Amino acid sequence: MRGFLVIGNKAVTEPFNINDLPGSAGRMDIMCRCIAQALFISHGVRKDVEIYLLLCGGTPFRAVRVCGGEIRNMAPDERNIAGLIRKALKNSSRRWKRSSPGIYTATMDFDELINELIMKYSIYYLREDGEKIQNVVSDLRNPLFVLGDHLGLSHEMEKVVLKHAEKVLSLSKVSYQADQCILITHYELDKFEHEIM
Repeated sequence: MRGFLVIGNKAVTEPFNINDLPGSAGRMDIMCRCIAQALFISHGVRKDVEIYLLLCGGTPFRAVRVCGGEIRNMAPDERNIAGLIRKALKNSSRRWKRSSPGIYTATMDFDELINELIMKYSIYYLREDGEKIQNVVSDLRNPLFVLGDHLGLSHEMEKVVLKHAEKVLSLSKVSYQADQCILITHYELDKFEHEIM
C-alpha cells in the first residue's frame, strides 16, 4: 500500500458550498486535487492507495479517508470529488464511518490520526530540505507521505510528524503544490517499481 496524508489548514469541517471551493470552503479545491492525483491514472484508479485528509478549518477537526480499492462513481474532477466530501461531512462520528464506497470520515485530531496511521504505515515527511527521495526509493516499504497544503504544517504538527517519521524526504528544492507533490511521489515510486520488474 501507499498512503498520503494532506493537512488542510483552512478546509472546512462541515458541509460546504460546492460553488466556492477556494473561498468559503477553505481551499477545499486543493484537497480535491490531492485526491485526484493520489488515486487516478489514465483509464483507471490506483487500487493500492489510500489518501487521508485532515480538515482543520473548524472545531473539532475532521479526517477523511479515501480508499482507491473501494471507491465507486468518483470522477477525477474537483466538483465530483467535492460533492462526495460534502456528503461525507454530514457524518459526525468519532469512529470511521462510511458515507459512500471507499469514503470514510471521523472526528479526530492530528495526534489521534497519526497514532492510528503509524500502526499501518511507515511515515515519511515531505519537505524541501529533506533527503532526496531518489536516494531511498528502493527502501520504501508501505510508505505514507505527510504533506501540507499551501500553508504547510503547523509547528506543533511538524513536531509530532518528526517524532514518528522514518525520514524527511525531498522531491526538489522547489516548493511544489501539494497535488503536484503527490504526482511526483507516485512517479518516483512507479519508475523504481517498473525498473525492477
